[in-house]
Amino acid sequence: MERKKASEFPQELLNLFDGYVHGRTSRRQFLEEAQRFAVGGVTAAALFEMLKPNYAWAIQVPADDKRIAAEYATLPSPRGNGHIKGYLVRPSHADRLPVVLVVHENRGLNPYIEDVARRLAVAGFIAFAPDGLTSVGGYPGDDEKARTLFGQVDNDRMQEDFLAAAQWLKSRPDSAGRLGAVGFCFGGDVVNRLAVRMGADLAAVVPFYGMQPNAADAARIKAPINAQYAELDTRITAGWPAFDATLSAAGVPHEGHIYKAANHGFHNDTTPRYDEASAKEAWQRTLDWFNKYLKA
Repeated sequence: MERKKASEFPQELLNLFDGYVHGRTSRRQFLEEAQRFAVGGVTAAALFEMLKPNYAWAIQVPADDKRIAAEYATLPSPRGNGHIKGYLVRPSHADRLPVVLVVHENRGLNPYIEDVARRLAVAGFIAFAPDGLTSVGGYPGDDEKARTLFGQVDNDRMQEDFLAAAQWLKSRPDSAGRLGAVGFCFGGDVVNRLAVRMGADLAAVVPFYGMQPNAADAARIKAPINAQYAELDTRITAGWPAFDATLSAAGVPHEGHIYKAANHGFHNDTTPRYDEASAKEAWQRTLDWFNKYLKA
């Protein structure tokens, strides 16, 4: 299926799909409400298919790329769900390097997130992308099933799993000692939480359209933050000014970037919400941030 652009869909329909993605409406509700946009022989079900991810589009760095070495690893998480599995990628023929935790959206460790980890490895980092769905069998290869599984995992235990993954990654013998974290949507919220909990143990954070912590928690952050937001994602982006003010008061190095006319999920190159120009600019800022704070 050819990828369509967000501009080819009514913004109200994109907002409706965002509600489905984030659990505010069911698939049935989406289909019922999307019916009014089903014109010209296109059904509501067809619109759903057009808007959902197509992971064949996500491969920027093939899994067998000779520049990298990739494997799946499992680590203990005694305060979480017992253990957590993830995707570990490093540059080939490299010694100790800075490490970056990659935290997925609210669907688990899908092919898009694995590709993001490979992109980081190509850029000279050891990346680990944990799967928050490990305790329920892991990402099932289907986003509909993943959406259901996500609701079955205790969120507090999942947060402990991500913390365990971050600590494990930083302490690996091939780690140079500086840990960064990047997350998308749900993952953006997770890395903000990690910044609150880990303090100076986290050296740099890049949340993509992640919910911001409250002022009291944000004041505990030490890690330099480069936050990426979409202009049309008003539900999340509206929280940036207060977060910005708290980080400024705390003396935390930080930047916030709001991409004009971009939707939530603009970096995810598997859906029509993908905005190529914004995604490339945000990714370059991500690499620049990690190069500055992890490799210096």
